[in-house]
Amino acid sequence: MIHKYVYGFLIWIIYRLWSWTWRVQIFEPDSMKSAMQERTPLVLAHWHGDELVLVNLMRRYRIATIASTSKDGEMMNTVIRLFGGVTSRGSSTRGAVGALKGLLTLAKKGYNVSFAVDGPKGPIYKVKPGVFETSRLLKAPIYVAGIKCSRAIEFEKSWNKTYIPKPFAKVQIVWTGPWGPVTKETDPRDPAIATQLEELMQVAKTQAVEKSQLPC
Repeated sequence: MIHKYVYGFLIWIIYRLWSWTWRVQIFEPDSMKSAMQERTPLVLAHWHGDELVLVNLMRRYRIATIASTSKDGEMMNTVIRLFGGVTSRGSSTRGAVGALKGLLTLAKKGYNVSFAVDGPKGPIYKVKPGVFETSRLLKAPIYVAGIKCSRAIEFEKSWNKTYIPKPFAKVQIVWTGPWGPVTKETDPRDPAIATQLEELMQVAKTQAVEKSQLPC
């Protein structure tokens, strides 16, 4: 088991050195800034393929997320904690209810919950109900990320089209919202609200593209 911690530490070192070269601009709504100052829980939504950009911001946003109980999950748990995040352990197939309860407990302690909303296995760019269920239980608004980077290495064979910005790339991260909170009268599995959030995520992406065309 110890080698999982070693691998996690090595991944963290390599990523830190790589990401230090990026020129990152972050755009946040005033309501999001106020909530972070007051430590009011937020739900932060992004596509699964954007994770390699956002992992560097875990400390900034006081992120709590779910890490699986698998061997790979143990390695990711190490990486997340080195980046300043915290985890609740579980997966969609094992310990899901316990992991969600742990996530809610962390949120009540002042952490913000992060979701790859089309994970863990897709289909790509289709929002799953978990983000809405969490918003409803926490009575927390959802903010979505739109990302644009000037140059990236793309892993085309991965189902989620994961990518990582190349060294010295320019990266624009735009947060859009709030959406919600989801009320107790709303069914988290309602396809209509999934479509609404997917549309908002497309708006955020468009805004990031527009920001990338402005002088730094």
